[in-house]
Amino acid sequence: MTTRTLRIAMNGITGRMGYRQHLVRSILPLRDAGGVVLPGGDRVQVEPILLGRNAEKVAELARRHGVEQWSTDVEAVLVDPTVDVYFDAQVTSRRVPAITTALAHGKHVYTEKPTAETLTEAVELARRGADAGVTVGVVHDKLYLPGLVKLRRLVDEGFFGRILSMRGEFGYWVFEGDVQPGQRPSWNYRSEDGGGITTDMFCHWNYVLEGIVGTVDTVTARTVTHIPARVDELGARYPATADDAAYGIFDVTTPGGDPVVVQINSSWATRVHRDELVEFQVDGTHGSAVAGLHSCVAQQRAHTPAAVWNPDLPVTESYRDQWLDVPANAELDNGFKAQWEEFLADVVAGRPHRYDLLSAARGVQLAELGLRSSAEGRRLEVPVVSLDDTAVGAPR
Repeated sequence: MTTRTLRIAMNGITGRMGYRQHLVRSILPLRDAGGVVLPGGDRVQVEPILLGRNAEKVAELARRHGVEQWSTDVEAVLVDPTVDVYFDAQVTSRRVPAITTALAHGKHVYTEKPTAETLTEAVELARRGADAGVTVGVVHDKLYLPGLVKLRRLVDEGFFGRILSMRGEFGYWVFEGDVQPGQRPSWNYRSEDGGGITTDMFCHWNYVLEGIVGTVDTVTARTVTHIPARVDELGARYPATADDAAYGIFDVTTPGGDPVVVQINSSWATRVHRDELVEFQVDGTHGSAVAGLHSCVAQQRAHTPAAVWNPDLPVTESYRDQWLDVPANAELDNGFKAQWEEFLADVVAGRPHRYDLLSAARGVQLAELGLRSSAEGRRLEVPVVSLDDTAVGAPR
């Protein structure tokens, strides 16, 4: 059995997502465990190289976590032939040039999303990735969540019969920053800096729908800026120019050709009254299920009680108690770490990662169409995205 070490340049690890999920909860645990064990017994060890614009912050993170190499010179790291993988968790506006440079230097690429600010840029980046002859992957973390893994298994087992609809609720209250500090960076609420919940979340919803239900055919969206002004990290008040809530309806077609109506609400201006910060309910002719980050409960047709509408009497039964937990039947690790393991195995095997830059481009497309749908007040068809044209193809 052999051990191969992959040197991974990690850019943007001073940010919340890059630091918590990718460095602390994924790469460092893999490093400390001796790497990823492949099916044949060989092992892939990881050696992170920390990149960022603030030398003081990057140096402190390297010292704190025992990382030997760090740099603020991305270009110098990318030309180093001993570096195998480039990872990007920067703000979206810096992603295209950095990934383009990494591909030009023959690096395997793994990146957060959105991959670009426009669909045209995202498709061009996907074309570059396809031509580079390397393994390219895009973070699709929510499909690796225990709750959605269980939900996908129910779909594969035919539990739902014919799927009729899907509903999603995501979000929480993000403080304005005056009395209590906001839990998200201020750029999230400035459209000129690439902010907005539609841009942020519709790229997630596209791959969730593709991974659980099917292909998105149309989108109808209403985007809103509920909180018109916020306070930034330095205590200065600024106008919120980006949307903080998006209400979407999607027509989706399953692989078998059945139509499914999907509704997903995304909001940073809502208070949570559900079990988890994100929940999806799938209803079918044979059963229904509700999945969150970790849990998944289901109700089969034969066990569905007869509901009776009577507004004159208080409810005496617990509807939640009528659902059964769906077991994991396996040890489900952190979703980010699980996808990192899959991606690194693909790099070693020299094969494509199943979630590539074109899948990310479809997410950028859905966000663009969502914003346009809201601005124009109408339903829009979702054209096919292809590497063979400059941006989009004909409607489905």
